[in-house]
Amino acid sequence: MPQLLLTVLTVAFWVIVVWWALWIVLALYTKARAVSFLLSGTGLVWVFFGLRLSASPGLIPYLIIPLLFLPSMVRIIAEYQRGILFRFGRQVGVLNAGLNVVFPFGVDYVRKIDMRTFTIDVPKQEIITKDNVPVMVDAVVYFNVFDPVLAVVKVADYVHSTTLLGQTILRSVLGQYELDDMLAKREALNEMLRELLDEATDPWGVKITAVEIKAVELPETMKRAMAKQAEAERERRAKVIAADGEYEASEKLAAAARVIATEPSAIQLRYLQTLAEIATEHNSTILFPVPMEILKAFGK
Repeated sequence: MPQLLLTVLTVAFWVIVVWWALWIVLALYTKARAVSFLLSGTGLVWVFFGLRLSASPGLIPYLIIPLLFLPSMVRIIAEYQRGILFRFGRQVGVLNAGLNVVFPFGVDYVRKIDMRTFTIDVPKQEIITKDNVPVMVDAVVYFNVFDPVLAVVKVADYVHSTTLLGQTILRSVLGQYELDDMLAKREALNEMLRELLDEATDPWGVKITAVEIKAVELPETMKRAMAKQAEAERERRAKVIAADGEYEASEKLAAAARVIATEPSAIQLRYLQTLAEIATEHNSTILFPVPMEILKAFGK
């Protein structure tokens, strides 16, 4: 081999040796001890055969092996994710956010799980209330994964399973209440739905943070009946208020009559006050009451 090419290959060989050593340090830093042992053993074997091929043309393809082998061991986990590590099909650990090193060639398999809060829009469900009223109800479910291992090992698709479970619990719970309770006690029903759904999804590693009933759609006939009921209730309140006003006015008039009875001249003052009020109208006809005592005096 030419001396220049041999020098270049020798420098490249030792650069790859240093690079391999950095991978071993990285594996130790990420606490992947089994991977670090593998890299140490294969690194020594690779260096041993590399030194024997240092003066032969076979060193050129030999240097390519680490370039293909080492990068395939990298797994990058985002901050909002966790990686579930399977080795030969068995779950052996959880990878945290950042750079991680695993076994190559399919020995290790990493399943990434999103730890952020998910939002599920539960489709509209037809529910028959306790008082036999058909309604359409939809809801929103907020949840997140608190145990990524359970979310992978215990359920095939935790998002789809949580959606179906939310639909089932929504129908079964709301069907036990009357329509008036469903409309008036929405906050209590939201909390009850959250507790039931959270209890059912705990074995899956899923935490239900909130359940909100979005809308309750009523049939048109029920809407008209409720409108008539509300109108009748308004009329009843108006009649009661008017009756209360008449009663209070009668009490005030009775009190005023008792005051006037004790002072007969008070009625005359009231007449004069009434004249002062109607004197502003120029087209008014004024009927002035005359006391009966004056007529008796003329009669005599």
